[in-house]
Amino acid sequence: MALDITAANPDPALLDLPWQLPLEEWPDEVLAALPRGISRHVVRMVRLSGGVIAVKEISEPLARREYSTLRALRRMGQPAVEPLAVVAGRKDAAGHPLDACLVTRHLRFSLPYRVVFSQRLRPDTARRTLDALAVLLVRLHLAGCFWGDVSLSNTLFRRDAGEFAAYLVDAETAELHPELSRGQREHDLFIAHGNIAGELMDLEAGGQLDEGEDPIEIANRIMHRYDLLWNELTSEERFERGDRWKVDERIRRLNNLGFDVAELEMSTDLDGTSIRIQPKVVDAGHHSRRLMHLTGLDVEENQARRLLNDLDSYRAATDRQNDDEELVAHDWLTKIYEPITRSLPPELRAKLEPAELFHELLEHRWYLSERAGHDMSLEETLEDYVRTVLPGRPDEVAVVGVDTEEIPIRARLDR
Repeated sequence: MALDITAANPDPALLDLPWQLPLEEWPDEVLAALPRGISRHVVRMVRLSGGVIAVKEISEPLARREYSTLRALRRMGQPAVEPLAVVAGRKDAAGHPLDACLVTRHLRFSLPYRVVFSQRLRPDTARRTLDALAVLLVRLHLAGCFWGDVSLSNTLFRRDAGEFAAYLVDAETAELHPELSRGQREHDLFIAHGNIAGELMDLEAGGQLDEGEDPIEIANRIMHRYDLLWNELTSEERFERGDRWKVDERIRRLNNLGFDVAELEMSTDLDGTSIRIQPKVVDAGHHSRRLMHLTGLDVEENQARRLLNDLDSYRAATDRQNDDEELVAHDWLTKIYEPITRSLPPELRAKLEPAELFHELLEHRWYLSERAGHDMSLEETLEDYVRTVLPGRPDEVAVVGVDTEEIPIRARLDR
């Protein structure tokens, strides 16, 4: 069998996988017991070179198209899974052709939406996941990406300081344009509403939706959240010349939403009495980029905000407000963050990624301090957290034995 492998950085270990077998027949010894969502194609999590990849069996034209789209989205800094290769030219033992496979890197600590809901998290899980999906959709639309099949099933979620960050995992129908029309955006929202309502009805039928929640009403919220975020990012604002402070206020609002203003378009009336301001170029990741610059930590946006707050608290507690920010950040990283996150027993390190663990420790410290009536140290907090909380958490780097296709559902959407 002469395989045709397209990859930017091919891993020779790809050649050792059983490409001569249909994907659904791959042996257990090459598979990884990780959660996977519902897909109209066969998808398997596979062990490769000490890591995990996702392999999807699909026709060659669709595989190559999705590979190119995902690569373009990654180059633009959009939250999407990383494409690794397209494997074509497959044949079975009898010489019959098999579909091509798209290979992507498994997104560590990510969860399909069914696993998120099955864990019975906080009562507002639905709101937090849909907020994350709304942010993802706005980001893609601002980048000129028409998704074409917006759904929870086509999204992966990672914890982000109590909230969730959403990643596009299925780009079969996605299209990239210089700019999207209003009609294209509204079509994506229409598809999103129908798909999400159906997926939530499945969860409701399986007893996995919070009691009293209405799937239709929840699906309606994504339209509202999307509109609020889109208008904040793109709407034009008018104010008098004496109110120039509103420029800074607008930038702060955008930063608090996790977006960085790269450029503003400003113009004045003919008589010079008022100014119009509109964000011309916006991008997400204001806090995560700042934390990366200061410490080298690559984390989600809300996690970065929480870590930066702790860094600011450390700076105030050590009376170093006038010191160079990068020097203080280095000391915080080496004296606070790294010692704490590296103190976990080895058998518990797969529970949460370090940034999310640190966030939960800060939350737990507040709880312990309130109960004790005085400040608790991070070391004391870690000891209590490891003893009372962490052992009961599932391993989010590898939720072993959980296959979301085995979670009871009323029916699967044939999107």
